[in-house]
Amino acid sequence: MKKVKLGKSDIEVSAMTVGCWPFGGGEYWGEQSQKDVDDVVHVALDLGVNTFDTAEMYNGGESERSLGKALKGYRDKAVVISKIGPSNCHNVRKHCVESLDRLGMDYLDVYMLHWPINKLAVEHFTSDKSIIEAPPTIEEAYAQLDALKKEGLIRSIGMSNFGRTQMEEVVRTGVQIDVNEMSYNIVSRAIEAEIAPYCIENSISIIGSMGLQQGLLAGIYKTPDDVPPHQAHSRHYPDFRGAGTSRHGEAGAEKELFEVVDKLREIAADLNLHIAQLAIAWILKKPFMASTLVGSRNINELKMNVEACSLDISDETEALIDKISQPVLDILGNNPDYYEHSSKSRIF
Repeated sequence: MKKVKLGKSDIEVSAMTVGCWPFGGGEYWGEQSQKDVDDVVHVALDLGVNTFDTAEMYNGGESERSLGKALKGYRDKAVVISKIGPSNCHNVRKHCVESLDRLGMDYLDVYMLHWPINKLAVEHFTSDKSIIEAPPTIEEAYAQLDALKKEGLIRSIGMSNFGRTQMEEVVRTGVQIDVNEMSYNIVSRAIEAEIAPYCIENSISIIGSMGLQQGLLAGIYKTPDDVPPHQAHSRHYPDFRGAGTSRHGEAGAEKELFEVVDKLREIAADLNLHIAQLAIAWILKKPFMASTLVGSRNINELKMNVEACSLDISDETEALIDKISQPVLDILGNNPDYYEHSSKSRIF
């Protein structure tokens, strides 16, 4: 398993990061047994995957608790990432300590601000009008994160879902930022235009989330009707698909989206690969990607995903996938907030 240094830190992350959102079970992903979590985490470590991504908001903190149980006795082998919501950044230390308590750990390897601090983003994390109207500032949040690093509660500081302008604001604080976690996959390529180049220029690693677009690029769904409504609320799909959970109000790129999936099936079959493996290998071929975050609900999924990390697809295959996915990129554009109207973004 290939590992790379994260930003300017001395932390090495594996090419694959285990996405822990389903851990602990919850409404979005459904039930998840602790035994399956334990098995996935332990086998991942055996296979060289050392990086695990969770957040305080995932399943009301149960994701952190579940991951902590699975890593008991294995802490020194793991790189643990957690995230704080923007509405909680008036008191970063309190929330960091609460995350550590749920994880049963003394420190986090990476602590990220889950979303940028702006009114639209904050409204998704709290209904407290006083916080919405007077949110924390970037300077306030990152000064506290830096203090936690000096205290030894965290080893590295990051951000998640930050656009070019927002990254510039953070960099101006003078705090060392090692990573930006952003959605990136074959049908979600918005970061290529401005965000990835800025990260390269400033030694900020990128960990890609949504590597399989919530199962779409694993070939789970044959038609748009097969996609669960709560997983069809991004701008990839027309607004009505979200069945009340969508808020973007756009027409989507559904036809083009499933044309890409159909062509990927053909390419994968020609290469004797699973479509999910092809999708992961394509991500990791991009020179600006440090790691891709992939969810694995059981050992079989995990092993298949790990195998993809050692695949080296040809330049021709990469270029072909770039070409067939271009129509989706053309429609969705370079705005990486896939859940709001393209003119009303939390990321800029």
